[in-house]
Amino acid sequence: MIETSTRPCSVALSQDFNVEWHEETLEGPNHASVLGIYVEHAIQYAREQSMMPDAVAVSAGPGSYTGLRIGVSEAKGLAFGLGVPLIAVSTLETMVSTVMFLHDLPEDALFCPMIDARRMEVYTALYDRALHPVEPVGARVLDEHSYDEVLRDREIWFFGDGADKCRDLFNHPRMHYIPGIRPMAREMLALAYKAFRNGDFADTAYFTPYYLKDFVATKPNLDKILKG
Repeated sequence: MIETSTRPCSVALSQDFNVEWHEETLEGPNHASVLGIYVEHAIQYAREQSMMPDAVAVSAGPGSYTGLRIGVSEAKGLAFGLGVPLIAVSTLETMVSTVMFLHDLPEDALFCPMIDARRMEVYTALYDRALHPVEPVGARVLDEHSYDEVLRDREIWFFGDGADKCRDLFNHPRMHYIPGIRPMAREMLALAYKAFRNGDFADTAYFTPYYLKDFVATKPNLDKILKG
């Protein structure tokens, strides 16, 4: 599993639904200089443990152009060289999955992972506990009323490196902040395993991740989204 969508860079190996090995750095962005080393270490560990890879999973974004390009290129090369499928895992869903494993939250909780961008812009989505997108992935310009409609009836948990903008901009008794959540390779396991089990594979030759530059920032009408 390879994660390079934001500043951290990380690689992990799993077997029998357990993370057996991982290596990571939070001091980024330096993906070009460390990812190849981490992958080499992972291959060496797999050989020592007689582990035969069944698939290669990579973060699909949204994320930075450079980071994702480096990560996806490495993952495609590995998948092609090993003759195994490529699995693309949503960066935002990985963050939500991490929160659900770490925190016991209400059944009707809504999850809002945020990746920081320039000024008051974030890249985000809104999910329920089943990882169904209540609000689709996109770029959002935050203001003091961004989530007013939803917060009338539902509680939202915000996290990721873009969530600090919400904390500084507005406050509400139904808004909750979870610090320290970053997309990491070792946290991709559950989603990667689900995709592998369901045969949900990306096209190794043509897969393209969700680059941040592909999104146009908007102010979402969440009330309209929730009511369909």
